[in-house]
Amino acid sequence: MGLQIIQRKPEWLKIRLPSGESVQKYAGVKETLKGLGLVTVCEEALCPNINECWGVGTATFMVMGDTCTRGCKFCNVKTAAIGRRLDKEEPSKLAQAIKEWGLKYVVITSVDRDDLPDQGAGHFAECIREIKKQRPETIVEVLIPDFRGEASCLDKIIEAKPDVIAHNIETVKELQSAVRDRRANYEQSLFVLNYVKMRSQEIFTKSSIMLGLGESDEQLLEAMDDLREGGVDILTLGQYLRPSSWHLEVKEFVKPEKFGVLKEIGEKKGFAFVAAGPFVRSSYKAGEFFIENMIEKEAEQMRKYHEINNHKLIKK
Repeated sequence: MGLQIIQRKPEWLKIRLPSGESVQKYAGVKETLKGLGLVTVCEEALCPNINECWGVGTATFMVMGDTCTRGCKFCNVKTAAIGRRLDKEEPSKLAQAIKEWGLKYVVITSVDRDDLPDQGAGHFAECIREIKKQRPETIVEVLIPDFRGEASCLDKIIEAKPDVIAHNIETVKELQSAVRDRRANYEQSLFVLNYVKMRSQEIFTKSSIMLGLGESDEQLLEAMDDLREGGVDILTLGQYLRPSSWHLEVKEFVKPEKFGVLKEIGEKKGFAFVAAGPFVRSSYKAGEFFIENMIEKEAEQMRKYHEINNHKLIKK
């Protein structure tokens, strides 16, 4: 039955292939990644937006290897008890690629590395710092693991000063154990998001929920309320798509019209921005454009504030 469901995807779930100039850009991105030995979640997680994003020269990088120490039942990334040895040159290679493409906004994510002493938080933070060093004008969003809820690991990420910290709760509270690895849980993920906002009001926070796993509307609205209570700024809602017959079955293909309704509900609940649609993922570019505008607007307000204060000091 699961395979039959996948074969009968509705019309709105068809993906357009790249063409013309976008094909050349797609090839250029792939060549750069290959040359530097970098990994993208676009490839590893079989993201449905890969053609669109790579076609315009953007990508979500995945650091610390392509092997995760956890085994979530929805994810296509390889798993093992021990991940790859960390590449100490990865932060500089990553910054080099971003500088080469001239990217203004990047998303950096990672596999879970429970096998490392600090779960890879220090390496993740070094990637952020190196990007800021080599290309300071680039806005950096990081999509982080839960680091088992350890504040010391989260502090390393926060102190590296990314512009946006995202962490996904993935699904509603009632489906956590059926969808995610047993080492992950709803309360732990909420703690991560709450802790970031508590430590730094300047950093935007973001989370994502997959739809079509069997969640009820009431459960989904409750999850949205829990995220808002923790001060989460950005929410993305997308359709769960089954990577293979080994993964969780799709319970429902949510219609685009319902995503539109959920977007409106999320905005009324107080999220600064909600991206919702069948192909929306946590690093969906619509959110990037909005966050970019928010950050630039705040930077301009701070610039004017300092100008006014400096002018007052000069007059004194």
